[in-house]
Amino acid sequence: MTPETAVPDLDIDLLRTFVALAETESFTAAGERLGATQSAVSVRLKKLEDRLGRRLFDRTPRVVTPTFFGEGFLSEARRILAVHDDVLARATTTAPTRRLSLGVSEHAAGYRLPGLLRSLRDLMPGLSLQVTLGLSEELVADWEAGRHDAVVVRRLGRSSIPAGGGRQLYPDDLVWCAAPDLVRRSDEPVPLAVIARPCRLMEVSVEAMEAAGVPWRLAFVSRDLVAVQAAVQAGLGIGCVGRSAVPPGALVLGAEDGLPPLPESEIVLLADGRDRSLAPAFDLIADAFNLVAGEPRLQRCA
Repeated sequence: MTPETAVPDLDIDLLRTFVALAETESFTAAGERLGATQSAVSVRLKKLEDRLGRRLFDRTPRVVTPTFFGEGFLSEARRILAVHDDVLARATTTAPTRRLSLGVSEHAAGYRLPGLLRSLRDLMPGLSLQVTLGLSEELVADWEAGRHDAVVVRRLGRSSIPAGGGRQLYPDDLVWCAAPDLVRRSDEPVPLAVIARPCRLMEVSVEAMEAAGVPWRLAFVSRDLVAVQAAVQAGLGIGCVGRSAVPPGALVLGAEDGLPPLPESEIVLLADGRDRSLAPAFDLIADAFNLVAGEPRLQRCA
């Protein structure tokens, strides 16, 4: 019987060097961050690549950029370092657990909210996470007032992130949706199922109808997305939601159904970048939402 081949460990110093180089894209800058020489950074990187058996960076005389594998490995390296640093901090200090207040828009979570909350719970052992679910407009106002460390919200259009920190997570364009058995005569106003103000989507729905000259009426109004999704499934009206929030079994409608176009939309993370100790948590939050967005979508009628 031949002995099993030993699997090499991932050295923390090597992972920290990899992350520093990926973030700075410079051997010199990475060395300055780590308190190491440029040659030491190069040696550590080669050791890590040898252990993984994969090339992590493409190098030219002036540019260092992660390979396709390196980009994917970056989030895993950050996750390992975050857990390592958190465990070490709790073992060597009596300081209270760090609290992070996160606001999440219902539109960003949709039907995947239970799995998403489970992922957020497991982000960083020892991090006390307080999650508030609400409307994007209210959450952004709370974040700007300093009541949340970060918020994940819907933003209309493909605009740049404002000063203060954050990133685009994934596109989630607005669509019209309705139950397959919704009965609507062509000479009747379009029945809308909407979230009440201050949700911007109610205004977007009405503005789109008015601009196209399409008659409409409010058939269902609620304060939360789940109720609107239920109304759509029940055939009470046509909803305006992000594509990721279309209820199971509902049809996505468009111009061929006499409905006007809707604006582009995306899910974004807004975070205060001044507290560098929370940077790993923000990275993991973004990873959790991108992972959920990349999962196979629920089956819907064609």
